[in-house]
Amino acid sequence: MFTLRVDAETVARTRFSPSLAAESLAWLKLAADAARHPVFGDPGPRARAALAHPDVALLLDLLPRPGEVYTPDLLTPQPGTATRPRDLLDEQLARIEATTQDEIETQVLAYTRVHWTRPLPAAARRSVESGSMPRRLANGLARFWREALAGDWAGLQAVLDRDITHRAQAIARHGVGGVLGGLHPTIGWAGDAITVLKPFDGEADVSGRELVLAPGVLSWPGTSIQIDVPGQVVLCYPAHGVGTGTDQRPGRIAPVVGAARAALLADLEPARSTAELATRTGYSPGTVSYHLSALHRAGLVSKVRDGRYVLYRRTAQAVALLEAG
Repeated sequence: MFTLRVDAETVARTRFSPSLAAESLAWLKLAADAARHPVFGDPGPRARAALAHPDVALLLDLLPRPGEVYTPDLLTPQPGTATRPRDLLDEQLARIEATTQDEIETQVLAYTRVHWTRPLPAAARRSVESGSMPRRLANGLARFWREALAGDWAGLQAVLDRDITHRAQAIARHGVGGVLGGLHPTIGWAGDAITVLKPFDGEADVSGRELVLAPGVLSWPGTSIQIDVPGQVVLCYPAHGVGTGTDQRPGRIAPVVGAARAALLADLEPARSTAELATRTGYSPGTVSYHLSALHRAGLVSKVRDGRYVLYRRTAQAVALLEAG
């Protein structure tokens, strides 16, 4: 259990904002581990291809391996107050690039030595010693975002916006304390402290600091706490409504997109080819291709090439539509 001790000023300065840096790193790690997100599936070839760039690889060098829990907070600075996603990311990139050499050495050299079970990769150590790490980390994050996430972000942003609206309505009904205690079953509110169920114990007094509550979709269903950057406190929690669509039925959204397209959307987990969808649904390949093209234009499916095949998968916008139905 980790405990954040807060005071009235911290509660008064609490605000909500997504962390695009944290979301990007969650997607990056899934791609590097050849893993699938429990809701959004395979990161895809674009994300995997982006890992080849040395600045993106440097980000990966600073992410924990199995059995490790520490991630340098400088990788995911406290989100700012911009309203547009690109501006939010730019604010975080600027903060990464402005990280001082002292902070780099503290978090990357000292803290990893304490919390990791392995030495820091040699390439990362050289980047610290040369003073190039902040610039390269910012460039790597910007590049991964552009190549792997920017095109599909609108649907993910809709999920985040829906969560923040839900929390704002809850504050109106129950107050800030009620919301702090209802963010997630692993997060509690004790009147003067926020508790987060973790595989490690700890406590930090963050009185007087601004607290940013960051809903997560790609980082779902995890929680994380950031307190290492002076003056910054970020609590990332799983966004409301993600992962509740396992019982989705095509008929629930058929009035919105039509019965055939609803059936295809419902069957696009995991990603599938046109031929596979035709076999599974009973539609002709030509009919499937026609409907997939329409869904792609609407931003409800994305497509990637996997060898000889083109695979289609639902976008976050489609997931949100299915869940809303």
